[in-house]
Amino acid sequence: MNIQFARRFDGISGSAIREIFKMIAQPDMISFAGGNPSPSALPDEAAARIAAQVLREDGKRILQYGATEGYPPFIESLFAYAKAQLGCEVPAVLPVTGSTQAMDLLCKALIDPGDAILVENPSFLGNLQCMRLYQAKLVPVESDAEGLRLDALEAAMAEHHPKMLYTIPNFQNPTGKTLAADRRQPIAELAAKYGVVVAEDDPYRDLRYRGETAPSIKSFDQEGWVVFLGSFSKIISPGLRVGYMAGDPGLIRKCVMGKQAADLHTATLNQAIVDRFIREGLLPGHISRISASYKQQLDTMLSELESFPRGTSFTRPDGGLFIWVELPEGLDTKALLEKAVARHVAYVPGTHFYADGGHANTLRLNFSNSSIEQIHTGMQALRAVLEEAL
Repeated sequence: MNIQFARRFDGISGSAIREIFKMIAQPDMISFAGGNPSPSALPDEAAARIAAQVLREDGKRILQYGATEGYPPFIESLFAYAKAQLGCEVPAVLPVTGSTQAMDLLCKALIDPGDAILVENPSFLGNLQCMRLYQAKLVPVESDAEGLRLDALEAAMAEHHPKMLYTIPNFQNPTGKTLAADRRQPIAELAAKYGVVVAEDDPYRDLRYRGETAPSIKSFDQEGWVVFLGSFSKIISPGLRVGYMAGDPGLIRKCVMGKQAADLHTATLNQAIVDRFIREGLLPGHISRISASYKQQLDTMLSELESFPRGTSFTRPDGGLFIWVELPEGLDTKALLEKAVARHVAYVPGTHFYADGGHANTLRLNFSNSSIEQIHTGMQALRAVLEEAL
């Protein structure tokens, strides 16, 4: 067959993480590669009870086609939930099939081939791939220890006239950094000044183990340029695939139209489960419980990193699921992955998170999906791989 694929797939090789999962599909593998919640954090019994309950109470409506705009009881609870999350009034919301769909809908609504999108450097590789599929021009913006540099951001806006800025302000994927509180209002103001839509992607917001919560960028938005992307994947269940968008009604309406052509509506049963989870007040206690466990796992991995080879540096996140590691110059984490897998430990090479590639000596580690014992064992194996390479 000689199929002529769309040019938008030129240079697209698929998700590096998904490819790594194929490589490490062994029962004794310790994987620091994904972003999975801990199995113990998945509320299967509560979800089973709620699913049975909502189907008995509203099964005919749940099992029928639903509105693209969402399951009405969930929309009601989502408005209240999003207002508390954002710290401001929420003009419009849209349930989506995971917050990754929110990025797809934003690109569908906003991006023509060649349009510029500003991205953190590094940034979440899944959404970088989404932007590339819409043939956007990705413009990396440098950060420091406190997140996006405002000087670099304004310079990029002035030079490239972007349609969008994509940012993960809390416990950023992949670095674990948090955008400083005093940089959030200026970002909203720059967006209004230059006419740039800010996609504020915040799936890890509730997974804070230290420090104080900073206000959302959206809370400083006076003209509707910021759209907030939220998710229940990391705090309830990734398998339910329930996320949401909150922002300007005109933009949300365009995304509704785009969603109608994608999946019609997010699974109504899944929306109903999340709705009841919120209404029963289960979320605060659940988050508190899983955060206590995640903090132990994070601290264990940080302690193990202290004994890594000289020249290694790493972030010390206050929450989230990831630690970012920079190894001594000359090491190539992509080349070393096979040796690590041979020792039954895996990670994601950092180069995949950079819009322009490079940075071969970096890697991302996830701690949430491994037990304390597995973290000790896996980190010792990884340290041995690095020591042999030096």
